[in-house]
Formats: sequence, structure tokens, C-alpha cells
Amino acid sequence: MQINEGKKRFLPLLLLGDEEETMIDRYLERGELFALYDGDLKAVAVITREAETVFELKNLAVEPKAQRQGYGHYLIEVLCGLYGREGNKMLVGTGDVSSALDFYAACGFVRSHIVKNFFTDNYPLPIFEGSTQLVDMVYLERKL
Repeated sequence: MQINEGKKRFLPLLLLGDEEETMIDRYLERGELFALYDGDLKAVAVITREAETVFELKNLAVEPKAQRQGYGHYLIEVLCGLYGREGNKMLVGTGDVSSALDFYAACGFVRSHIVKNFFTDNYPLPIFEGSTQLVDMVYLERKL
């Protein structure tokens, strides 16, 4: 379900996908927010238009108790189908860690490019995924 009002009420879950509220604020209002419910809230995603036919998955977050149950993959499939009516490419940026890269590869994404020092230049505190500090943003793309 698309959320058009009160987007900030999903902030606690969005912070799982992006640890810095000021970064979320940069894309939340201009983006389209989607919430996936299966009884209760399971996942959220924010999509922005980056060019006429290019969209970006800016944030994907799944409730911790619902992770590894297919909700994130399902939400990506639905959104790629929806945005495939308007565009031809979906981008996603993530840290250079195998768990995230493997997840997006399983969802049909392939490596596109790297933004060097993205996390160290744009976040006030170091961000870690497990024991790995995130430095570069790895962009992946999927044809729609």
C-alpha cells in the first residue's frame, strides 16, 4: 500500500534501512513510500524518480522478526512491476557487504557503479554492517 500522508510515522522502521534521519529526510518527501502488511507491518520501501525512466530504491527495511521470510524480495518484485510501467531501470545503493549484495543479486540486480567514500563523506558517525565499516556505496541496477 502506498503511503501519501504521515510518512514520518514509519521512521523507526526506515532507520533500519538508513541509520541517519537527516539522510532519510533528503528523499522521504520527494519519494513514494510503500508499506507491506501481512496482518501487521512487515516492510517499507521508498522509491524516487532519478530520471525520466530511472527509479531508485532509496530505502528497504523489513521488521527484524519478519526478516528472511521473503517480504523484502516480494516488495521489490511488486515495486519493479509497478515502476516497470513507467521506466526501464531501478537502481539501489548499498554498502559493500556480501549479505546486501547477495540479497539484491537474488532480486535480479547487477553491479552498476561505485560512489567512493559515500558513507564516510555523508554520515557524521561511522556505519557498520556487522564488523565491516561502510565506506563506498555500491550501486546496482535492474532492468524493468
